[in-house]
Amino acid sequence: MNVTIENLTKSFGEKKALDINRYSIHSGEVVGLVGNNGAGKTTLFRIILDLLHADTGCVTVDGVVDGIPVSCDTSKSESWKSFTGAFVDAGFLIDYLTPEEYFRFLAKISGLTDEILNDRLLQFDSFMNGEILGQKTLIRNLSMGNKQKVGIIGAMLHYPMLLILDEPFNFLDPSSQLAMKYLLDTYSKEHGATIIVSSHNLTHTLDICSRITLLEHGLIIKDYDRDYALLTSEIETYFKGNINI
Repeated sequence: MNVTIENLTKSFGEKKALDINRYSIHSGEVVGLVGNNGAGKTTLFRIILDLLHADTGCVTVDGVVDGIPVSCDTSKSESWKSFTGAFVDAGFLIDYLTPEEYFRFLAKISGLTDEILNDRLLQFDSFMNGEILGQKTLIRNLSMGNKQKVGIIGAMLHYPMLLILDEPFNFLDPSSQLAMKYLLDTYSKEHGATIIVSSHNLTHTLDICSRITLLEHGLIIKDYDRDYALLTSEIETYFKGNINI
């Protein structure tokens, strides 16, 4: 999936949350969006997912699955939903269901049989760590970390070619964070999907991403291809320079 952003702006009152003239993500890239709170990462994700309307401009996704591009006017085409998976926050979950019920619901709307669903859930076995399935617990009663896992798994079940994850390492213990990195790396290599993640965890983001984009007050101020040593040095220097002591 190629993602193109053009003349995109979004303001909340007098505060401009996004101001991106042009920005492109190429098919198969794993892109990390980094920035301090209020940089515009989540706002951008919500606009891409048509959960929030931009003031000007648009986001276009070229759908190689069915050849139909997502229009700047998303009301004209919703084909992008079939090849897009996302987890932004717990609001994406249907929390009065158990994880099993939630996964079956997602499988049904994606046209997956129970056999296919069970086969795909096996691939997340290490990530779930025996804490998700078979617990007879509603999603609302799970820990924040396990809610995060349910949301991420749900976003990936239908093998989307565009995967968007906002702070995927949030609430995860160290073992689960390592499993998350392996999961995304494997998924990228096996499916060639375009993956966009935002994270405050610079180490994990640098480990999994082939490209890093730095946002500040809604503006893209740096866009790096992967060079681990350079990225680590420059990004750490940037964030240290924004610390007020």
